Amino acid sequence: MTSPPVAPAAGGPDPYAWMRDRDLPAMRDYLSAERAWYDHWLASVRGPRDELAAELAARLIPAEESVSWAQAGHTYFTRTVAGQEYEQFCRGAEVLLDENLLVDPARGDYLGLGVREISPDGRLLAYSVDFDGDELYQLRIRDLTRGTDLPERIEGTYYGLAWSADSRSLLYVVTDAQYRAHEVWRHVLGTDPHRDTLVFREEDQRFDLTVRVTRSGAYVLIESESRDSTETLVLPAARTDTAPVVIARRRPGIEYRADHGDGEFFLVTNLDAEEFRLVAAPADAPGAQRWRTVLAGSPDTRLVSVDAFGRYLVVEQRHAAATQLLIVDRQSGERRLIEAGGPHVSLALGPNEDYHAAAVTVRTESLVEPPSWHDVDLATGRWRERKRQQVPGYDPARYATERVTAVAPDGTSVPVTIAYRTGLRRDGSAPCLLYGYGAYESCEWPAFSVATPSLLDRGFVYAVAHVRGGGERGRSWWQDGRLNRKRNTFTDFIAAADMLAAQGWAAPGRIVSRGLSAGGLLQGAVYSLAPQRWRAVVAEVPFVDCVTTMLDPSIPLTVTEWDEWGDPRDPAMRAYLASYSPYDNPPAGPRPDLLVTGSLHDPRVLIHEPAKWVARLRATGSAGSRVLFRPELGAGAHTGPAGRFGQLGYEAEILAFIVDAAGHRS
Repeated sequence: MTSPPVAPAAGGPDPYAWMRDRDLPAMRDYLSAERAWYDHWLASVRGPRDELAAELAARLIPAEESVSWAQAGHTYFTRTVAGQEYEQFCRGAEVLLDENLLVDPARGDYLGLGVREISPDGRLLAYSVDFDGDELYQLRIRDLTRGTDLPERIEGTYYGLAWSADSRSLLYVVTDAQYRAHEVWRHVLGTDPHRDTLVFREEDQRFDLTVRVTRSGAYVLIESESRDSTETLVLPAARTDTAPVVIARRRPGIEYRADHGDGEFFLVTNLDAEEFRLVAAPADAPGAQRWRTVLAGSPDTRLVSVDAFGRYLVVEQRHAAATQLLIVDRQSGERRLIEAGGPHVSLALGPNEDYHAAAVTVRTESLVEPPSWHDVDLATGRWRERKRQQVPGYDPARYATERVTAVAPDGTSVPVTIAYRTGLRRDGSAPCLLYGYGAYESCEWPAFSVATPSLLDRGFVYAVAHVRGGGERGRSWWQDGRLNRKRNTFTDFIAAADMLAAQGWAAPGRIVSRGLSAGGLLQGAVYSLAPQRWRAVVAEVPFVDCVTTMLDPSIPLTVTEWDEWGDPRDPAMRAYLASYSPYDNPPAGPRPDLLVTGSLHDPRVLIHEPAKWVARLRATGSAGSRVLFRPELGAGAHTGPAGRFGQLGYEAEILAFIVDAAGHRS
């Protein structure tokens, strides 16, 4: 191919509105042409791409087991097998579920797993599978004694599942036409799924549902939540055929998350505490009027969740843009703080299913340290290492990581975590990859990737900007980056790039930016706001047609998203969205190189969004920059291909673009 595709432009204010119908022959032809153009480029970097893929694959142990966890008297773990894409789920020496055997050759090699829940008696396994990436799953139940599935299969299920205490029935979630999880159903084993009974329907289109069992096993929780309001219904796990009871009725702006332990519910809530507090309530009368404070809120520490164990509570909290765990002795009230060793190291709870456990498993990692798992004794706080992920040929001592700070235009300090090869000279010559997300109060904690050393070994600095809109610095950090403050997310990210250049970490003309989904919107926005800042931009499955999407409630997830981005039926909100929507603001003048991805079956960012954006950029572009669009035309999820080797191959392609665009030095 000698030139990139040109999409037909129709008349009217939106010349590419016709792309909304992905099944139009013209749309399929356009996507195929874009993929062919991308593959043509990929062939030109086949050598570097293959070299990168080989490096990534060499850092994977062919066969590996996860840390194990105890549940109802059994020990479980997952493992990978040499040469296989997917995991095996095991109990002792027995393989309960081999995901590789679930792949349907007639439908391709894609497999997505939705739920995987062992029944309380340990005899059954409920699991769900998706074969094309649209996140609608077929629910199956496996008899673990016989190793075969029961005859009933339930189509169109979603995330979330709860077994009854007697293992004879289960509750599951389904979606409506807009992919909103809106109903919980009860299935009795051995019966026709068409006879399943509705347990709860959420009528408010701003709210999604999920369902789970408390660790104690005593209660099933049906959680209904919008972006800033929650309501939880409970029913005894021993009587899932009874009507659920509300813990506390929903109120605008009020949230709570619950767990259960020995006659009490424990809830993390923002009622009377902007950054949340921990309260307890009697299980038989859990309304808000009965709540008593266990941990008061603090303006500098965001309480996130509580996990109840027999004698102890484990509270996840965020302080100074880092995760901490607080162990609370329910009998004595004694508290013990668990930290990871600095903000550049992430800390998270691992698999902990045993309500009576004396220790909890935690996971730590950084941009340069592979994950390790430790047991933390709940009584003493002592750590005991259980497993450290092995990375063949990799020596963490050759690399360094630290937390630095950028200053936003309004004076706000923005944390940035960086990684680099030891001995890097801060002389302003290094290429840099800067990653960001910044939405939904989601946190981009430092995480190790087998891809990162390949960049660092080529002289790159890798940086993660913890911009507003995320949750690293608490609830206020999210509030300052959503709705009519969304532009703070973009200016924070640009400030991070400016800081890296000004302090000599990166060459001003060799910074590449990257982000996915809402992070893809971030990339589209900064591509338009500061095109001169970037050598190249990688926008994966980007939400870039903000106004049009938010005006169409028939598009999956739109109504539930109004509380994050704003409702453009309000003229002021529409004007604000239009001021940064990448599709509506193609940059003037020279542009950086751009790589865009999308997936035909993606239910979160529909394929027409990146397709329309690319088409408009091509139509308004100037010579000298390249635009590549990688549409996934077969099965593929929102986050890319499935399977560990499929994901590695995809990552090698992205890295090849980054290295090719920014150049490198050995």
